[in-house]
Amino acid sequence: MNKDQFLSRRRALLAGAAALGAAGAAGAVQLLGAEPGPPVRSSAAPAAPAAPAAGAQANGAVRRPSAYRLQPIAGYGPARGTPARTLVRREPFLRLSDRERSMVLSFDDGPDPRYTPGILRTLKAHDVRAMFFVCGEMAADHKDLLRRMSDEGHVVGNHTWSHPLMTKLSRSAIRSQMERTCDVIEEAYGERPGWFRAPYGAWNRAVFEVGADLGMEPLAWTVDTLDWKTPGAGYIERRVVKGAGPGVVVLAHDAGGNRSQSVRALRDYLPRLLDSGYHITVPRRQIS
Repeated sequence: MNKDQFLSRRRALLAGAAALGAAGAAGAVQLLGAEPGPPVRSSAAPAAPAAPAAGAQANGAVRRPSAYRLQPIAGYGPARGTPARTLVRREPFLRLSDRERSMVLSFDDGPDPRYTPGILRTLKAHDVRAMFFVCGEMAADHKDLLRRMSDEGHVVGNHTWSHPLMTKLSRSAIRSQMERTCDVIEEAYGERPGWFRAPYGAWNRAVFEVGADLGMEPLAWTVDTLDWKTPGAGYIERRVVKGAGPGVVVLAHDAGGNRSQSVRALRDYLPRLLDSGYHITVPRRQIS
């Protein structure tokens, strides 16, 4: 599938899948911990409390050392013995625990050389780590950006190969979508992903089971920036700041359309969050 077909297919599915995504995330109340990080800035007035927003809802090689490298979320895994097992969830994680006023920024559908580098530059300028849920067919063409994410300490998750509506696929097709993307991520990023996100927030039992079998935890979001509607950089910024709160996971995009507004908005809302006392972090895996 070429990129034009991918984008057209995504737009066609959005309207029908948005309600399903919101319903799939609505019952999720699980919390997960935050990865430790540097102290937050001294704050001005805090942003508004969090309000959930409706929206279109390991194993691997040791990575290269880097000045920006975080320790992997689950460490380097058990040194010996049977690998830890990933539980099959009934719903995705929606947010972090509220310790230390932590928040997560996440970006879907990339990487895209037109927009992802701008997002990476802003994150690096503020010494912030984020999550990138990549599509395999995009990642396969832009492995250099996955290597950059690795070097700069970001977490790369699995967002399927071609962004289909997973609840309409057979189990074997679900596995193919996830497994092919895991392989590309491992080759370029240096380890297999520990997190996955279903396109459109459309989850079912087969998706949870296959994800767990591949060693990944499901992560949804608390606040949808609605940047996929290209509503303007100011609107995106206001939505993030209004929805900010301890434990919030923000959904934005670095591909799947014109994401120049997303790039501009990040430059504005990220320093506002930091100045308000929020620590932007990445989640910690919960290994059973």
